[in-house]
Amino acid sequence: MMKNVGGLDRILRVTVGLVLIIATGMHALPVWGYIGVVPLMTGLIGWCPAYMPFGIKTCSTK
Repeated sequence: MMKNVGGLDRILRVTVGLVLIIATGMHALPVWGYIGVVPLMTGLIGWCPAYMPFGIKTCSTK
């Protein structure tokens, strides 16, 4: 599995994921807020399956 999520994209995904999960844990959002696990995990592993069909890569190719 090649990485297709780069620096700023990863930072934003992890941040948004954590904010959604924390807000849900604090009862500021309903249970759907746990969807934040998806951007959190894609940011941590550096690979997004939704980018594959479109050939999108936000990481540098080395």
